[in-house]
Amino acid sequence: MATIDYRLAKRAILRQLRRGLVSQIDVCDAHPDLVRAARNIGEKTSERCPVCGNRGLRLVLYPYGKELKRHNGWPKRRAEIGELRSRLDEFVCYVVEVCLDCSWNHLVQSFVTGRRVAG
Repeated sequence: MATIDYRLAKRAILRQLRRGLVSQIDVCDAHPDLVRAARNIGEKTSERCPVCGNRGLRLVLYPYGKELKRHNGWPKRRAEIGELRSRLDEFVCYVVEVCLDCSWNHLVQSFVTGRRVAG
């Protein structure tokens, strides 16, 4: 399974926020649909939000792939990703962290998965 981790990009944007190079409004700009997905199907984390410090941080998974057709980019639960993995040959899944309290959002990870993907 090919995985890309975006922690360095996250650290960079948080460093810019702390130095005043970007404002909280710039980084806490989650679209209402993203916040809704986080609230309703997002996976709770034990981590605190890196901006506001609250515990409202959720992970939302978005699959994209040719075989998904009109369901491309629909948010899914982790169990649903597992089901897709057993049915589809290959797709990319994007993991986004979202704070329900301040609307912080950041791409955390992406990975390629499916039946034909080694790993």
